Amino acid sequence: MLKNIRIISAAIFFIGITMLFLDITGLSHLWLGWMAKIQFLPAILAMNLGVVGLLIILTLIFGRVYCSVICPLGVMQDIISWSHGKTKKKNRFRFSFSPAKNWLRYTLLAIFIIVLAAGANSIATLVAPYSSYGRIASNLFAPVYRAGNNLLAWAAERADSYAFYSTDVWIKSMPTFVIAAATFIIIFIMAWKGGRTYCNTICPVGTLLGTISRFSLFAPVIDTSKCRSCGLCGRQCKASCINMKEHRIDYSRCVVCMDCIDICHEGAIKYRFRYGAKHISEAGEGTSDKVSRNGQANSTKKNGIDSGRRAFMASSAFAAVSLAAKAQEMKTDGGLGFVQRAAVPKRETRIVPAGSASIRNFDTHCTACQLCVSACPNNVLRPSASLATLMQPEMSYERGYCRPECTKCSEVCPAGAIIAINREEKSSVQIGHAVVDLSLCVVNTDEVSCGNCARHCPAGAIRMVHKNPDDKNSLRIPTVNEERCIGCGACENLCPARPLTAIHVEGHEVHRTI
Repeated sequence: MLKNIRIISAAIFFIGITMLFLDITGLSHLWLGWMAKIQFLPAILAMNLGVVGLLIILTLIFGRVYCSVICPLGVMQDIISWSHGKTKKKNRFRFSFSPAKNWLRYTLLAIFIIVLAAGANSIATLVAPYSSYGRIASNLFAPVYRAGNNLLAWAAERADSYAFYSTDVWIKSMPTFVIAAATFIIIFIMAWKGGRTYCNTICPVGTLLGTISRFSLFAPVIDTSKCRSCGLCGRQCKASCINMKEHRIDYSRCVVCMDCIDICHEGAIKYRFRYGAKHISEAGEGTSDKVSRNGQANSTKKNGIDSGRRAFMASSAFAAVSLAAKAQEMKTDGGLGFVQRAAVPKRETRIVPAGSASIRNFDTHCTACQLCVSACPNNVLRPSASLATLMQPEMSYERGYCRPECTKCSEVCPAGAIIAINREEKSSVQIGHAVVDLSLCVVNTDEVSCGNCARHCPAGAIRMVHKNPDDKNSLRIPTVNEERCIGCGACENLCPARPLTAIHVEGHEVHRTI
């Protein structure tokens, strides 16, 4: 019963969080956005003391249920490990007790805390579990999901149906894609071979919660009066934390998956209140109460179907639903000619979303989870390729511009890097200003009339003035009123000059309201 509850709860969280990164409609965030905000590192960076306190209390009472239910990276490892166990019957019992590598665990935790305190979030988040999973979902799962959606849209279009609509599928940052792929491969290999090795060796959140869980009120405990030392629990423990020779459980590594309880035919392991129990052997990390083993019982076969397996299959099958993909057709101008996409300009100051308050605030709170990148409907946000801000989102306008009425990124950010703002506030926040390079303007290069930038500026910050003030018949060129410009990028996105646009946006270190 407990294992089934854990599996169903984990499947709900895993599918829900994954859909936050895959959903192209934006509806998932209305119902499931809270799942991202209760992740441990985002809650800490957002100074959400209520959530942090709740997670600590949850761990003190029930053990590391966060790692087995709430953390998407932990659940993904369970799915991978379970899949390996299904390949061959003997793989079901492939684990064995291994001593904790405490020197490595606590060294990595100390380094993580120091780096995070120093403000180098892009380095710290390389091993943060929620951030790592977010990058995997955004860079690996989302393209497959969206390609499948585009295939359905293509089929629906030919059936005169508009039930689906196509969306862009593209690699938003090659360095981030490579990091996400490498992270997935490393975690896949570790989970395939050793179950929760990553959680109990590398993950800083796992180490921190593991330290707290040593003192949890409830945990799996071994009743030595019933145990016949068959070793099934130890061979089933994906955390490799059950030492059956000494009847010890390392609670700093136990993720409360309930697998040991489910596999024990004698009922010798129960999830119960740890303290004051008789004839029960339990141990935290480095300490144990050794109790003599008494008696043996006849083994009774467990009948029936493990309904928990179906929950695991349901939670893992969705990733393979959209494997069929069709190459997306290149966008054309009215169906007549190909549109050459503008090159990315070299900005002296990068642009961060409205609600960030400043670049410094954004950098110190961002977990680089890519949730805002996935949620951006205008393809403006993409991960940075700069070494100093690697993987953290930044804005660029080659594929769209930041619409003043859109506040998606501020709605979904779980870490406080982008503070929630409404549409009225968004329209008056200056995140940057437009800069004109008249040597690239088509008015000068092609001697043609344009005015595209002024026509589409939502802030009315661009005016067209005569190229020759003394000649009223001369062509007009753009000028920018920096006091009115909000840096939305509409002018840059819609400028026809190629390969570089004649107007681009420079970001502001500190945002201001105009």
